[in-house]
Amino acid sequence: MTHLQEMFRMGPAHNDHHAAVRCAVGIGLPLLLVLFLGRIDLAIFASFGAFTGIYGRNEPHRQRLGHQGRAGALMLAVILAAALCARLDLDAWGTVVGTTLVAGLGTVATGFWRLRPAGSLFHIFAFAAISSVPNQPPVWQGMLTAVLTVSFSILIGQSGMFLRKYRTAWDKPARPRFSAAQRRFIYLDGLQYAVAASLAGSIATLLGIGHNYWAMVAATVPLVGQTVRHRVYRGLQRILGTFGGLLLTALILLPGLEPWQMVLVIAACQFGAEMFIARQYALAQVVVTPLALVSTELAHPSNPMHLLQDRGIETLIGAAVGMAVVLAMHLRRKHLRSGAPGPLN
Repeated sequence: MTHLQEMFRMGPAHNDHHAAVRCAVGIGLPLLLVLFLGRIDLAIFASFGAFTGIYGRNEPHRQRLGHQGRAGALMLAVILAAALCARLDLDAWGTVVGTTLVAGLGTVATGFWRLRPAGSLFHIFAFAAISSVPNQPPVWQGMLTAVLTVSFSILIGQSGMFLRKYRTAWDKPARPRFSAAQRRFIYLDGLQYAVAASLAGSIATLLGIGHNYWAMVAATVPLVGQTVRHRVYRGLQRILGTFGGLLLTALILLPGLEPWQMVLVIAACQFGAEMFIARQYALAQVVVTPLALVSTELAHPSNPMHLLQDRGIETLIGAAVGMAVVLAMHLRRKHLRSGAPGPLN
């Protein structure tokens, strides 16, 4: 029971509603605007551009500005790469290769730029989703949408400066140099993300499951955490929360929604995700799942039942691969510390 209590413990709140409101507005208004303009094909670019608002959630305003500026620049680079790769008509294996590169390079970039959340989960999702969408708009239109959405998210992140109650000191944050050990860790972390993503994507592709990149996204979830136990818990929480979220998504999608109603659902789910993501990961996944699936359905309508099935199977595959990588790395480190010959010696 101690382990179960730890896995389902609700962490303390840290003004989560502030970040939740910013993120909900940051994604909701741009999506409503593209719907108003009759350009639903630009919705996916706005959605991923709005991910900029997730970064620097509780930081002082000057630090948040730099944090979100770096996060936005990285996301724009990923979106541009995805839009260009979409012109190559990548098959499922091409998506795995491209997304694996993004997983490794994105993790290294977030490490050296000190971005939080760490890792490349959002970049994997953005690259694979955009590069997989058929009938792409012109690159310049997609990028303009993404740039404007990123800029809007950064502006919202600074909105508290206009209110004395929420204004923070404009002090330059300290950014100490990385040690050799820290640099080595960042590169190893990038390698770990690339390995987990490629394994999960390859398995999903071999099984012929649609949206193979969802397995790649799920595989990176257990790679975040201070301890092996915490990382395994995140994998299990991803599975349990996703299946709870699939039930909620079925209630949302199966009756059929108008695009503007989907946007309201996306904004509400983004609010819920930011309210719980730092406090209880499994509960957050209950709303993250409909957030991802409704966003996918908005950008590229399909059969909702196939969407739910793919998400469930690929989450199982990805989370299992991620936890296996975590345990394998842990056993490898134990062998090295003990001086015993490891399986790779």
